[in-house]
Amino acid sequence: MNADFSSLYNHHEREVFAAVIDASKDYPEIADSNDLLCDVACVALNRLPPRYIRHEVDFSFYLTEHERLEIDNAIAEAVGYAFNFVQARTALRARK
Repeated sequence: MNADFSSLYNHHEREVFAAVIDASKDYPEIADSNDLLCDVACVALNRLPPRYIRHEVDFSFYLTEHERLEIDNAIAEAVGYAFNFVQARTALRARK
């Protein structure tokens, strides 16, 4: 049996990536480094529960407006935390 799971993905990935790009303008010292932006995305994603889906439309269709708002707020909070975390770690490394 050959199963193909390539259509599965974590719903939060795309939204976190977009939020990281959007927020990066407020963190120019991080925005210039692809490695640091990837670190921010990893930290943010690790703060969110995974929501694996196959089709975006199916996921969005079954969400209530309240659930959508909760997810948006959780993503914004996770991304803000992640930028501050990576910024602090980068400053700490620079002192050494």
